Formats: sequence, structure tokens, C-alpha cells
Amino acid sequence: MNNLSASSFWENFLGPAPVWYKTVIVSFLLINPILFLISPFVSGWVLVIEFIFTLAMALKCYPLQPGGLLAIEAVIIGMTNTETIRAEVFSNFPVILLLMFMVAGIFFMKELLLFTFTKIILGIRSKTLISFLFCAVSAVLSAFLDALTVTAVIIAVALGFYSVYHKVASGKQFRDEHEHGVDDSIAEIHRSDLEEFRAFLRNLLMHGAVGTALGGVCTTVGEPQNLLIASKLGWEFLEFFQRMSPVTMPVLAVGLLTCVMLEQIKKFGYGATLPEPVRNILKEYDDEQTKARTPRETARLVIQALAASLLVVALAFHWAEVGLIGLMVIVVQTAFNGVIEEHQLGKAFEEALPFTALLVVFFSIVAVIHDQHLFSPVIDYVLSLDLDLQPGMFYVANGVLSAISDNVFVATVYINEVAEAYRQNEISREHLELLAIAINTGTNIPSIATPNGQAAFLFLLTSSVAPLVRLSYGRMVVMAVPYTVTMGISGWFCVNYLL
Repeated sequence: MNNLSASSFWENFLGPAPVWYKTVIVSFLLINPILFLISPFVSGWVLVIEFIFTLAMALKCYPLQPGGLLAIEAVIIGMTNTETIRAEVFSNFPVILLLMFMVAGIFFMKELLLFTFTKIILGIRSKTLISFLFCAVSAVLSAFLDALTVTAVIIAVALGFYSVYHKVASGKQFRDEHEHGVDDSIAEIHRSDLEEFRAFLRNLLMHGAVGTALGGVCTTVGEPQNLLIASKLGWEFLEFFQRMSPVTMPVLAVGLLTCVMLEQIKKFGYGATLPEPVRNILKEYDDEQTKARTPRETARLVIQALAASLLVVALAFHWAEVGLIGLMVIVVQTAFNGVIEEHQLGKAFEEALPFTALLVVFFSIVAVIHDQHLFSPVIDYVLSLDLDLQPGMFYVANGVLSAISDNVFVATVYINEVAEAYRQNEISREHLELLAIAINTGTNIPSIATPNGQAAFLFLLTSSVAPLVRLSYGRMVVMAVPYTVTMGISGWFCVNYLL
């Protein structure tokens, strides 16, 4: 106790984060109460910007701690309250269940995923074709499953590839234990290949993430807000798909063409190829795994394949909440693959639970947006426009606000407002349907501009693979720019002229 000093507490605060970063967070915490006394509305927007800053600096410090401190302060000074936060969390509880159980379910499929995607990567030499497949398959799967589940799959695949190469580049054998988060043991000869491989994986991750947005907008199960909008309008699965198709199908084509174009022009961080030494190591790994595979390991692959099929069918027919289906997949795979010890099960939850906690903090910030009515001026302005202008402006407004906050929250606010306007006979049923399409596509398509616009993008940013492949907030924004421009403009054109 004699050596205890203020510097000791300062060193512990946010741990190894840079001093300048700690100073910025403390400054935020000091200025917020003062701003709130001056103008609650302005302080609310400042808080949103501060939280986005913590996301942008995710590689410096995981956003849970600084973002959580901002959320706690917001409650203490009265920007929101625990009841509003509780309501936000409970309204998004299916997403929380999904993260808790579905991501863990995907963890137990990692052998099958690595086996399958290794064959694909090694069998196709064209980087453009690989990228196209990642984007297109992610889109199709997201339309029938959900974007977060598909994102969990591509994260697991990228992490598997990275760990295999990093282990060998560190001078170890395939079956050795290895910490792939540290580069100290990487031989100098492998360092340039490692950087190129990181760029290659970043490309695939971003193409796949954009694919989840392309497919997620199309159906009721693709994104959480889609089901809400469908329920307000009374649209079933097929009718929802048909109503959205004048916008979603052209945007899908534009998105896939953008994917191909980016790999050809090699701009915005795209165009990285798989280095030949890395390909050779992955080939050696695949050959060794094939030769050394025991009957018991083959049986594990069979069980994982059956579980994957069960997962697809269950999600496609919506047998239960997505998270509960994930729990079923965990039980089936672990029961038949001999994973019965608690510490073995615990590893599966390491990827998702930190993000689940961060998402609850995010909902606290959304609660501030709700209680301080931060979006009200935008909503009131759009609703005051002529009816002919409203669909296009709804699309733009929803896209901008979703990129700032959260697409589920924005869609919920807007669809409730227009549904109330319909109940008050202020708009016709036909106009309500046009606005519903604009709200759904607006919250799903332009929101890819930032990682906080969609849960799948935020999950990718805060996943364990992001720091490994150097995928930061800023880099994600830059890599999303061409997609945002091409898909955003084509979506706006379709909303204005094809509906």
C-alpha cells in the first residue's frame, strides 16, 4: 500500500491503451455532464459521436470498456434510464440469443468449414471468381438464414486459414499448439507473404460482409427489422420478397458487378492475391489432414455436415428463434462428437460473448437517441414533404441515420411513424407500402457505409479475426465506399423510378 499512487490507477485504466486515447476518453466523460446541462439534444449527438469514436479505435482498445463507461454516465446524468435500455435490449433479444448460441454452434463446425473452403480456395486460381463466390454465396445464405450467422461462418473460415499459415510461418508443425495473435516468431522470409495474405483475407471478409447485406435485404428473415416491417404490412415471406424485388434484385446485380470490378481495378484495398507460398502451405495442410484423418475424425465431419444441413432447413422454415436453433446445433454436434467437458464448451463462446456485451452497450446508446429524440427533426422533415418526394427521401434519411446508429432502431422508428400516419388516414395503403419498401431498403443498403450501420459489420469489426488481418474501422469504411456508392445510388434510383 505504501507504493500506491495516482499513476498506478492511471496505468490500470484501460490497460495498455495509448495515453492519448485514455486522455480522450476522460475528456469525453468530463465534458458530457456540462454539455447536458447546456443542451440535452446537442449532448446526445455528441455522445453518439463519442461512441462511434470508440468503435473506430477498436484496435487500440475493445469498445466495450470505453463505450460502457459512456453508457453508464449517460444513465447517471439522465440522458436515458434503465427502463428504456431494458426495452431496447428486450426488443432485440432474438439478436442476443443468436449471438450467444448460433456463433458457438458455428464454432463446432470449424473442421467442416475449413475442410470445405480449403478445397474451394485451392481449387480456384482466379481471385476474382473466389471473391464473386464469397459475395454471391453470402447473399444467398443471408436471404434464407440471417446475416449474423453467415458472418460468423466467414469469420470462422478466415480465422482457420490464418491460424494454419501463421503456425507454419512461425516454424511449427500443423498439429502444434500456437498463439496466432503474436508475430514475434514469424520468420523474416514469411513476413511479406503474411501481409499479402492478410490483405487477401480482408478482401474476402469484406466481400462476404457486403454479400450479407445484399441478401439480407431481400427476405423477412434476412435482417431483424425486415420481419417487423413485414408484420406491420401483413406480408408473408414470398410477398415480402416480391414487393422488395424491384429494388433488391437490381441492387444485387450492381453489388456483384461491383465486386468483380473492384478485383479487376485493384482499388480501395481490393485485388490482393493469395501468395503462392501460402497456397503451398494450405495444400500441404490439406494433404496431411487427409492422410492422417482417422475414422473418428471422418465421423466428426459427417456429424458437422448433418448439423449444417439441419441448421439450413431449420432456419429456412423458421422452426424456432434463430438463437434456439443455434442451441440445438450445439447440442447435436457436441453430443455426437464427444465434446462433453465444460472447458471444451467454454471455448465456443469466447468469440460471441464480448460482442454480445458490446451490443447491449450499443443498445444503451440507442436508448439515448430514443429518449433525447435525436432523430425527430429528420423524421418530421421527411414526413412534411410532398408525397411524391417521400419514398426517395425516406430511403436517404434511413440510410444516413442507420449508418450513424443502428438500422433496426431506425427502421422501427420510421415504420411505426408511417403506420400511425396510415391509421390516422393521412396516407393511403398504397403510399404506406411504398414507404415500407423505402424504409427496408434504406436501412439495409446505404447503412453498409459504416461498421455500426449493421450488426453483421459491427460483429466483423470486433471479432477476433479483425485485429489479426488488420481490419480497422477506418479501413472498413474505405473498403465499403465503392459498394456504398454503387449500391446506394442504384437503390435510390429504383425506389424513385421503379416502384
